[in-house]
Amino acid sequence: MTYTVAKGNQLADPDHVATSPGTPTVDLRSDTVTRPSDEMRRAMAAADVGDDVYGEDPTVNQLQKRAAEIFGKQAALFVPSGCMGNLISIKIWTNLGNEVICEERSHVNLYELASMSAIAGCMPRAVRGENGILGWEQIQSAIRPKIYYDSKTALVCLENTANMAGGTVYPTECVHEICDQAHSAGLKVHLDGARVFNASVALNEPVAHMTKKCDSVMLCLSKGLGAPVGSMIVGSREFIEQARIYRKMFGGGMRQVGVIAAAGLLALETSPARLHEDHENAKYLAEGIAKIPSLKIDSAAVRTNIVIFDCKATGMNAVEFCDALHPTGVWAQDTALYSVRLVTHWNVDRHGVNRALTEIQSLAQKHHTRTA
Repeated sequence: MTYTVAKGNQLADPDHVATSPGTPTVDLRSDTVTRPSDEMRRAMAAADVGDDVYGEDPTVNQLQKRAAEIFGKQAALFVPSGCMGNLISIKIWTNLGNEVICEERSHVNLYELASMSAIAGCMPRAVRGENGILGWEQIQSAIRPKIYYDSKTALVCLENTANMAGGTVYPTECVHEICDQAHSAGLKVHLDGARVFNASVALNEPVAHMTKKCDSVMLCLSKGLGAPVGSMIVGSREFIEQARIYRKMFGGGMRQVGVIAAAGLLALETSPARLHEDHENAKYLAEGIAKIPSLKIDSAAVRTNIVIFDCKATGMNAVEFCDALHPTGVWAQDTALYSVRLVTHWNVDRHGVNRALTEIQSLAQKHHTRTA
């Protein structure tokens, strides 16, 4: 996955937009680009703070308490990023030389700078799942035999929703079966739930039920929920006590961090209720793209806020397509050689989606004519 900029790097500054004056950018690269609401900014300004490394920040403590309650876990910890939350969890559940079973296209395998190897000292055991979703049979086949000269399997890491598979969603019964079987095999299960609330909305199920058998869960506050920064990890009290140690070791002790925890608390309490709007916009966007002859997408498979389409028939690869689209003020992102990803979020409304469709169609038709 490459963060594309227009040729010549004239758009290396993300605030510099090559569009006509007054034309707003439709930034669909990711839901990580969301900006905090005015209400969040007011909450941040008014936040009661203390030293969180000493456990004295009341706003952080309140956020952690609510996250644990919402997920039905004993405790929670505020961390600077989802990557750190996943790494801390992997570090706790593994020893040096262990293997972590994960889906081939999962974030922990592709986009966390091999931190599970470089820092936690273990290796990913990547398995290809159908539409990004692993079943127990696939996981079971990847478990190392208990022989002293083989690596030891220690952890299963699931991702819900599955980002690079187009925001696909794990059925809850599938997660429960994986957890039950993994525990019987002596393995722990960590959920990379960066977009778990999107999955919750798609399934119409509470996150506490969806994740109740997982040993640990990471959830992002700074994607679709709209907070400016931060993630949470939830689990048992013992797990969180260990997590606090590793957070400090990895440089994540943030002192008077209530000023950002306040936005996270508001995001956690209020934002899930509006995620259906992002899903509706993504479905609308996918259905529009499906009507463009030179682009390929299964719009029926879009269930959450991620849309991935194939641009091969335009004669451009995904980087070229995104670079050509960028000057129109519609920003997209490549995820594979011919795969372009668009992610809907609360800073792009239906008008923005329609403008994106217009520009995508214009670009695709122009290049389809040239290559036909």
